[in-house]
Amino acid sequence: MNINALSFRDLEYLLATARLGHFGKAAAQCHVSQPALSTQIKKIESQLDVQIFERTNRKVLITEKGAHVVAQVEKIMEEIKKLEFISLDAANNSILKLGAIASLGPYLMPYVLPKMKKSFSSLKLYLQEGLTEELIKQLHKGTLDAVLASPTFDETGLIKFALFWEPFILTLPKGHTLAQKKNIVVKDLHAEDMVLLTDGHCLKDQTLGFCAYSRGKTSQQIQATSIETLKQLVAVGAGYTLLPQLAVETNAKMDSILEYRSLEKKLGRQINLYCRKSYFRMEEIGNLVEFIKRNLPEGVL
Repeated sequence: MNINALSFRDLEYLLATARLGHFGKAAAQCHVSQPALSTQIKKIESQLDVQIFERTNRKVLITEKGAHVVAQVEKIMEEIKKLEFISLDAANNSILKLGAIASLGPYLMPYVLPKMKKSFSSLKLYLQEGLTEELIKQLHKGTLDAVLASPTFDETGLIKFALFWEPFILTLPKGHTLAQKKNIVVKDLHAEDMVLLTDGHCLKDQTLGFCAYSRGKTSQQIQATSIETLKQLVAVGAGYTLLPQLAVETNAKMDSILEYRSLEKKLGRQINLYCRKSYFRMEEIGNLVEFIKRNLPEGVL
């Protein structure tokens, strides 16, 4: 076994292949030809005496032993990033890759970003929105530094910083019978009468979780891919839904076709910032957490 023959470039090839599950895509990402990348991967497997990848006609699978190798390589590359960070002028080259779940990012960032540019003038922020599962996967792999999300997943290996609690607001089409009730309680909500986001959105799972009296029943077939589409479906009478406080429209146009009601028992979600336990810029993460908490919009706790 000749570990000394491995280069950092070899490890980059290995991680790209593991993350993308495809030699061609990994080669394109690493700016090399596919035969060159495949040759280097075989060299790594030969030198480590471990079959890391199982090749098929359509995709590349990671073997059981290969998964241990990939996990260790990720740790090594995390340490390399620390060296890169130390060697740079941190004050002028600070980059943060931040992920945010799709039901939060568009509604929180307008409150935070303008002030953030003034308070963190040297910080280069790259923001990515997406579904929880994919964002957390990228966080573990190191392609994201931190993620804003609700705690609906396995948090193993991550550090959690509590940011705020966001109420859910019942959103109905104008004139809906539920809006006539003086006090709306959880048992009034029925999944089969609601319009929800598509599978993969944690907001959908949280909403269905509150509908205790509708367990075992399914929601409508009509589903939305975004909160803005969800609002439009409610507006045309497709059903009602629960929206996070920050996503509730307050402009006159939406107020004329939607009604907003709070529930007797407050429902909502916790929003946290997550980063890897091994992440080396904890001081910056701590400063960012405190900044967000100082600049929260009204309506969240």
